[in-house]
Amino acid sequence: MEAMMNTIKGWIENPVKFARSHGVTLSSASDVANPDEQIHILIVEGFLLYNYPPLLDAFNKRYYISIPREECKKRRSTRQYTVPDPPGLFEGHVWPMYLKHRTEMEQSCLDFEYLDGLKSKEEIYNQVYEDIQNNLLNRL
Repeated sequence: MEAMMNTIKGWIENPVKFARSHGVTLSSASDVANPDEQIHILIVEGFLLYNYPPLLDAFNKRYYISIPREECKKRRSTRQYTVPDPPGLFEGHVWPMYLKHRTEMEQSCLDFEYLDGLKSKEEIYNQVYEDIQNNLLNRL
């Protein structure tokens, strides 16, 4: 997590330099005369992010995709791991740890936008995209 924090700090300090050093092609900013007025968006993904206090202040917006236990179990069972899950791992470890970390996250009193993990990837993407656009428009 510390490495991730350092990566995010590098992006915050200079998003353009960070993107270029990581081989990311930036869209043209010709409409923006002042480079300081450019908008840069970094999406950080991972369900344990909200349980690492140093990261919490780095986020302007927080999304949490939730799915019911049975759907989570079904999806995990269809994954192809190099070393397969031993019998009982989901019930004995994976799901209980998910619940533990989710409870800790919810007790942090931070503002989260919950997303329905049963929706398609496209629906979730569109919901987040629209929300980000609205947030940007509200800041103008």
